[in-house]
Amino acid sequence: MLTRRTFLASAGATALVPAVTDTATAAAPSFPEAFLWGASTAAYQIEGAAREDGRGPSIWDTFSHTPGAVTNGDTGDVACDHYHRWRGDVDLMRRACFSAYRFSVSWPRVLPEGTGRVNPKGLAFYDRLVDGLLAAKIRPFLCLYHWDLPQALQDRGGWHNRDIAGWFADYAGIVADRLGDRVADWAMLNEPSVVALFGHGLGGHAPNLKGRASFFLALHLQNLAQGAALARLRSTRPDLRLGTVLNLQPVRPESDSPADHQAAVMWDAVWNRSCIDPLLKGSYPDIVKGDIEPILGHGDLGIIHQPIDFLGVNYYSRMVVRADPHGMFGTAWGKSSATHYTAMGWPVEPRGLYEQLDEIRRHYGNIPVYVTENGAAYQDVVTASDRVEDADRVAFLRDHLKMVHAAISEGCNVKGYLVWSLLDNFEWAFGYSKRFGVVYVDYPTQRRIPKQSYHWLAEVARTRRLA
Repeated sequence: MLTRRTFLASAGATALVPAVTDTATAAAPSFPEAFLWGASTAAYQIEGAAREDGRGPSIWDTFSHTPGAVTNGDTGDVACDHYHRWRGDVDLMRRACFSAYRFSVSWPRVLPEGTGRVNPKGLAFYDRLVDGLLAAKIRPFLCLYHWDLPQALQDRGGWHNRDIAGWFADYAGIVADRLGDRVADWAMLNEPSVVALFGHGLGGHAPNLKGRASFFLALHLQNLAQGAALARLRSTRPDLRLGTVLNLQPVRPESDSPADHQAAVMWDAVWNRSCIDPLLKGSYPDIVKGDIEPILGHGDLGIIHQPIDFLGVNYYSRMVVRADPHGMFGTAWGKSSATHYTAMGWPVEPRGLYEQLDEIRRHYGNIPVYVTENGAAYQDVVTASDRVEDADRVAFLRDHLKMVHAAISEGCNVKGYLVWSLLDNFEWAFGYSKRFGVVYVDYPTQRRIPKQSYHWLAEVARTRRLA
């Protein structure tokens, strides 16, 4: 049987998407007055200062220093040196009229051993950053975990050790005790499906573990830790707005064959619904229960099923899959019919963002949503006049924002849009070979050059209209 998502995908779903008027011939779409504009980043990707002020090693320090693990042998040791240059980066956001900034806290910077001893210099850095954001009238969205697990906890089993739920809740409480008086918006995790798949299933990300059972255990214990942290903060800081960030992508079968449709059902469950369903509905999809039930502890679903105040949605493209009996989940990547691709090789499919937002409206209670990541990598070049003319990225952002506007017009409860990313940065296993930023970073000098997309998005944020 097809799920509603895969049925719509197989039909193209175009009939459900409102037509988008050409802004050259009609008034530009406008966004609500309270709509937030901003950018997202992640600690390991931009901070640098990997061995400064008491920070402990993370699994990404270990992985990036493993020969052959990352393109060109790149590491996050320096990254964008945001740890020292944060004031200038905050000013870039202020000048872009951004009203929100999602950043992540480095768990090993706060707790070098993952538990126990708190590093006061680590917390002091985030004190300074938050105060700087508030002075610039930028609303901080704090994400507690964006992939940089303390290596000390990985040595104790990491996301395969059930104790991690308590470790994470304790860490959340420590950070909230320090910053909760100034930060109102808290996201627990970023993209647990990516952590589970590429860090623990297929390999290629830290800690580079593999296997179907490994994948499901890491995914379930992230869900459990997320629930434990939500419960902890809800009980101790009821004034905070709590949520999490999921990478959600509509799934399409490559063909109309029953096997490909079944593969799409499975992949939708693995990638999307095994994260959002336990959180918002209190159950895992039926198709994966055979994998989950052996690791499901008594009371786990009650811990995971927590009320949230907002959901962060990261969207880059739809996903096309086909049946493959040799694949870990009986699936394999299929061929997209898209005509444009980013430098990551990802198809450009802005209508998928509308489909995903509409899915949340229709089937998950229309909870408040922020688009917390959306962006594209392209081959950016600095011209002789010291400019970066990234017209492809401008088109990407414009077309996706049209879909956000269409979703709002249809009643989707979308509250803001945060571009990925503010800065070019360490792009995980791709190192510094891929550039997602609206600000170009010249890594040898750390000079920042705002791109054409930065200036375009700044005008949109200022006027609340799509130029």
